[in-house]
Amino acid sequence: MIQPNINYIAVLVAGAAAWIVGAVWYTLLGKHWLAALGRTREELMGPRQRPNPALFVLSFIADLIIAFVLASIVGAVGAGKVSVLAGIATGALMWTGFVVTTMAVNNAYAGRKTTLTVIDAGHWLLALVVVGAVIGAFG
Repeated sequence: MIQPNINYIAVLVAGAAAWIVGAVWYTLLGKHWLAALGRTREELMGPRQRPNPALFVLSFIADLIIAFVLASIVGAVGAGKVSVLAGIATGALMWTGFVVTTMAVNNAYAGRKTTLTVIDAGHWLLALVVVGAVIGAFG
């Protein structure tokens, strides 16, 4: 098995970038996302009417793990030829092969609206492309 050298600074920057992408994405599409989810903002906020900070921590940790795994894949596949384009292509390929497919199946079986799948899948495509670009930029 190929053991790529991981640039942990790149992983941290990529994870933070993905987290910020998610924050901006859902700030812009939050009303549409809530409508597709069939919930209100008040229902999600709970009795204190504040977002649960643990969810933001969970999201950030997940984004760091995604960045680490994508860096590992880009490093292993690239074998020293890591670039922004390779990172973007790998992120998009991972999204196509694993993220959007499982998300579409899960949401279809759960009877969720297509709009929800499109919004969530769009977020993950953008996040993976940004993570790939950052990893590639760091080489």
